[in-house]
Amino acid sequence: MPHWSSLIREVPDFPKPGIVFKDITPVLADARGFAGAIDAMAAPWRDAVPDAFIGIESRGFIFAAALAQALGTGFVPVRKPGKLPAQVIAHDYALEYGRDRLEMHADALRPGARVVLVDDVLATGGTLRAALSLAQRQGATVTGAAVLVELPALRGRALWDVAAPLHVALQG
Repeated sequence: MPHWSSLIREVPDFPKPGIVFKDITPVLADARGFAGAIDAMAAPWRDAVPDAFIGIESRGFIFAAALAQALGTGFVPVRKPGKLPAQVIAHDYALEYGRDRLEMHADALRPGARVVLVDDVLATGGTLRAALSLAQRQGATVTGAAVLVELPALRGRALWDVAAPLHVALQG
């Protein structure tokens, strides 16, 4: 098991009773751990660097920005409602504990741009699916997704119904 994986802390009953939250902040605080996590997430994209990494608010920003820096490519944020200043497109989706919405600038991607979606945890898959929809609506080619941790019991991978690879650095 890689060093960084031992740094992930489980917080029971957050943000609601019955949810076990995977806290990645100790990974971020450890220079070696953070570098190892980025290396693990970047591995599949080193030979086919995308035009941009799309980071999903908020922890996905951290990993997507670091991946973009490591591989010399762009970073595009996908935000919660009301956070982006220009015209946006939006997608509503279900969480394991409610509903939410994601937005992206309407001009964030050029048609045909090759992108990789990035988030910290894959749970029910709703967040990743919403980001996929936003990228596709702009005409981007989603070449894959990268997540730090997958929670297989929540079966989020079932919503990843595209041919592009879904890379998981750690099964949680």
